Amino acid sequence: MNVFNKTSLALCVNAAIFACGAGVTTSALAQEKIDSNKVVGIEVIEVTARKRTENVKDVPISVSALTPKKLEVLGSSGMDVRSLSAKVPSLLIESSFGRTFPRFYIRGLGNTDFDLLASQPVSLIYDDVVLENALTKGMPMFDIERVEVLRGPQGTLFGRNTPAGIVKVESKKPTQDFDASISGSYGSFGSTDFRVAVGGGLTDTVSARVALLQQDRDDWIDNKAPGFEQKDQLGGYSETAGRLQLLWEPNDDFSALFNYHFRDAEADARVFRANIIKPGTNDLVDNFDRATVYHDAASRNNQTVDMKGASLKIEYDFGDYTLTSITGHESAEMFSVGDIDGGYGAVFLPTGGGPGLIPFPSETGARMPDHAQSTQEIRIASNDLGALDYQFGFFLFDEDLTINNLSFNTLGGGVQDGLAIQKMETSAWAVFASLDYEVSDRLSINGGLRYSDDERKWDGELVLSPFGAPGFSESNDVDDSQVSGDLSASYVLNDETNIYARIARGYRAPSIQGRSLLFSANSTTADSETVDSVETGFKSVFLDNTARVDGSIYYYVVNDQQLTAVGGSGNVASLLNADKSVGYGFELDSEYYLTADLVLAASVSYNHTELQDSSVAVPGCGGGCTVTDPINGDGLALIDGNSLPQSPEWISNLSARWTKEIGEGELYVYTDWSYRSEVNFFLYESTEFTGDALLEGGVRVGYEWYTDGAEYEVALFGRNITDEEQLTGAIDFNNLTGYTNEPRFWGIEFKANFY
Repeated sequence: MNVFNKTSLALCVNAAIFACGAGVTTSALAQEKIDSNKVVGIEVIEVTARKRTENVKDVPISVSALTPKKLEVLGSSGMDVRSLSAKVPSLLIESSFGRTFPRFYIRGLGNTDFDLLASQPVSLIYDDVVLENALTKGMPMFDIERVEVLRGPQGTLFGRNTPAGIVKVESKKPTQDFDASISGSYGSFGSTDFRVAVGGGLTDTVSARVALLQQDRDDWIDNKAPGFEQKDQLGGYSETAGRLQLLWEPNDDFSALFNYHFRDAEADARVFRANIIKPGTNDLVDNFDRATVYHDAASRNNQTVDMKGASLKIEYDFGDYTLTSITGHESAEMFSVGDIDGGYGAVFLPTGGGPGLIPFPSETGARMPDHAQSTQEIRIASNDLGALDYQFGFFLFDEDLTINNLSFNTLGGGVQDGLAIQKMETSAWAVFASLDYEVSDRLSINGGLRYSDDERKWDGELVLSPFGAPGFSESNDVDDSQVSGDLSASYVLNDETNIYARIARGYRAPSIQGRSLLFSANSTTADSETVDSVETGFKSVFLDNTARVDGSIYYYVVNDQQLTAVGGSGNVASLLNADKSVGYGFELDSEYYLTADLVLAASVSYNHTELQDSSVAVPGCGGGCTVTDPINGDGLALIDGNSLPQSPEWISNLSARWTKEIGEGELYVYTDWSYRSEVNFFLYESTEFTGDALLEGGVRVGYEWYTDGAEYEVALFGRNITDEEQLTGAIDFNNLTGYTNEPRFWGIEFKANFY
């Protein structure tokens, strides 16, 4: 089979692959043949982006799917969900909480607010259940079948808080066939990662699957603050997670899947570092050392998370249609305290402080003692009736939570001196319908609408002020109803390529912010934001199924965008609505078998975002940074024309896997590289609080071998192998405090699968 049997379209998209960075000459390719004795080809990936199982090529949405092999590589260093950041087009994930509370951004849309009440425009759907609170979005990914990243508004089938898109996680499900897997790894900083999963039939109608994860890392960061010196005091963690699934299939028409899962984690909170930025630049200071901090509250820097959840998915096939019911319940508790100023002492003390200028100590935390989320979805979907297919249903959402915002007197030995209590009740319901019409063998039209109703009730109480202010209480509420939806067309251009066009509307429900109660400020609210988006794209598999290229271009307008002016001068946390923001760009994703033994994958995305509201002004930094925005008469930064925070214009990836059959197995070498361009950390622009471009590389060298009923693998691997050091976030109200990406990591892993 000659890989150079190309159509004209194939030649064009093949050039696009090379533009993504494959870097292989045409003359070299002309000499390559694929060995007909080896099964080689682009994997057919099925996704559930439209709540039906479909070939990703047939879905008129910009979507990327991550398979188990790639997920295992990305998470091999014990990294949490942030390991997906910048690994597919237009996706970025960051956190100022450490291994929990991830913040997702798709096509530049996200929310930098770190409050436990903050909503995000990117939704996480884990095993068909939405995880609404950002804390719950930190659920580890283990024993996973697939992760889908759906870009653009998903306002029909998924509804509220999806104007930017969705990250959809599917775990491996029970089957009647026995299989088991076990893996263990050891790496840098005394890190261990142990996973086990077993599944199979218990009876002729009941099957089960159990999966467990245990991750640990030793403390490896030394504290050198005068009077608080301790070796290996920070940087460690211990995390346990598990999942039990039971599937009952008494006949071909009925199934019931029960899912119970938990997470129990203890780790250091995010390690902040005072004055690690050179004033007037965004460079790290010359003596920066990842393995050293200067904290006077390091002994109390701690974070614990306890999550539990269960769901029941029932499906009944009535012949022409299937009834699906998904019931979910999630609960979470957490406690987190951090040395927010990132240093020791203070400038007003006789002994001073450091490193650099510490205007005042700041040690704060949060506790979530109560959280409960319940969801219910019932939908009816036709079973491939012919030209016309449909889905319709309703959805209920209810969440109650309590948050304690805390402050501590660092100079007084860490005695708690501040407590504010927030309680929030959220109720939402929606009805939705979607139709698919096959106009011809080549053209299909899909359209859907969703009506949603949201209500939030909030109560806040200042119990103890760190500044001696009198206690008080207040209440607030918001509500709204919205219509969202989409309309798309998909056209089979030829046997190799589908093209599509889509218009969509999504929205984010109204929000309430009360974190500033701790500083005697009132709560603030933000109205719903809506996103109107248009996009078109293509999906192509060609060269006898040895090459794939997907591409899309888009434009969107965010109306009444919800923003949080957080930190800055006065350390505020205030919600506001900007008039609008616009975004446009493209995504290109490709994979290519150059030979039977060498496969390349490359992707690139460009995302331009721009805030457009001449009246919006926010506090600039309170830590001595150089604000480059215009300043109004009130001393506030005018942010009109700025890009959205944590929104890189460019994200790209390149990976290559080479294999060689040796004995009863296969030797492989794999490398992957991800790049994201410069980002702003805050709504205002400043010289210091800008993250430079970040390039990280990984490598994995291993050997896989096979026996009857089993396969084994041993591998050496590395992440961030060039030990790139860049700022990934900052705190701006006290000094030039920041935090960086993860350090270089080396490890060894053994895996075994049994069938």
